[in-house]
Amino acid sequence: MEKVVLQANRREVVGKQVRALRRQGLLPAVIYGHHIQPINIVLDAHEAGLVLPRLSSSQLVVVEVNGERHNALVREKQRHPVTDALIHVDFHVVSMTEKLRVMVSIEFVGEAPAVKNFNGIVVPSKEELEIECLPDDLPNRIVVDLGELAEIGDAIHVRDISLPPRVTVLEDPDEVIVVITAPITEAELEAAETVAGVEPEVIEKGKKEEEDFD
Repeated sequence: MEKVVLQANRREVVGKQVRALRRQGLLPAVIYGHHIQPINIVLDAHEAGLVLPRLSSSQLVVVEVNGERHNALVREKQRHPVTDALIHVDFHVVSMTEKLRVMVSIEFVGEAPAVKNFNGIVVPSKEELEIECLPDDLPNRIVVDLGELAEIGDAIHVRDISLPPRVTVLEDPDEVIVVITAPITEAELEAAETVAGVEPEVIEKGKKEEEDFD
């Protein structure tokens, strides 16, 4: 897969003064990591806003700072609490010759036959897996096919996941990733609520909470 390249420039502006940069259409960021001192940088906010949301946490990006290229992973994306716009990004530089330990997101695909045939319920128990490999071998995501789940009680474990030969999973092989459970009946639900002492609760929403937030 072709690597994403982001153009950046060094910046001297730090602290509260970075607000002025954002008003100019620039996105403050920092790049740090393997054998380099942290570098304060700025990106084009529009370009970064189009590219960064599409990147997974395990996808390499090339950050070119004044002509010097750095292979990096996006470690943190800070967003404005109201507008949700990106306001700061942390990039972690990696060595292409040293193995990394990275959490990779799981993507569930397909339809479990047990859902259609037995009204089974798909219950995922993990959203990501920790792996180890060289940066060039990093998968963007781990795909898990639900089509293998044919019966109630069927499960997919860590040991069932197929990955490229140079990628090692660092999780317990017997750990369940997703399982099919039987649908709960209304009688079972009522019995569970009775045992737990669940009573209807009225929650008042709206204006007061909004006023407190403002």
